Amino acid sequence: MGIVNIDDDLHDQLRRASKVSCRSINAQAVYWIRIGMLCETNPTLSFGEIIARELSSAGVSAQSLAVGEA
Repeated sequence: MGIVNIDDDLHDQLRRASKVSCRSINAQAVYWIRIGMLCETNPTLSFGEIIARELSSAGVSAQSLAVGEA
């Protein structure tokens, strides 16, 4: 394990996002890094498609909402 230096503005955004997502700051950073890597290595997939594949591979079956249900 190592230390990653990020600038203060990004750290502030990370802290704020972690509160919204109910994650620790470290868990939020890991999430962003993992999703970023998946987006870079799968440039033809949308964010939603990547998340759907990750949920499916974890055994989670989320139902799609019909238009107007959200």
